[in-house]
Amino acid sequence: MATQSQILLDYLPKSEGLLPKWQLIVATMAVFNTIQNFTTLKLTRRLYAGVPSASITTLQARTFAVWTLTSAVIRGYAAYNINNKTIYDMALLTYLIAFGHFTSEICFFRTAKINLPVLSPVIVSTASLIWMLRQYDFYVTP
Repeated sequence: MATQSQILLDYLPKSEGLLPKWQLIVATMAVFNTIQNFTTLKLTRRLYAGVPSASITTLQARTFAVWTLTSAVIRGYAAYNINNKTIYDMALLTYLIAFGHFTSEICFFRTAKINLPVLSPVIVSTASLIWMLRQYDFYVTP
């Protein structure tokens, strides 16, 4: 009889390496962030600390939640289909878009300040983007 931990391990991506598991971790975190954006503005206001708190609306939070959920779905598919070029490319692009978004909010629009809530997605998107670019030929077969 399988143990409870063995049953949970059966649901992890089966592909070689850590990148598929990382994709699943990031996708799972994004689902939690989606729920947070649908339920409260507290963390979103900390993220966009460069604007008055009243400027961050529930509509903006819900829009951000939908974007985050879309990214989670793509990254979740990538976790289990890491060798599929189209899905790999789509997941890679989600990190590029996230990096571009947060970098522009910090550097150009000044709606985000460099703090822990904004550094987290910047670090995750940057590290994931570099990791995926470096491992492209290992996971994607022509």
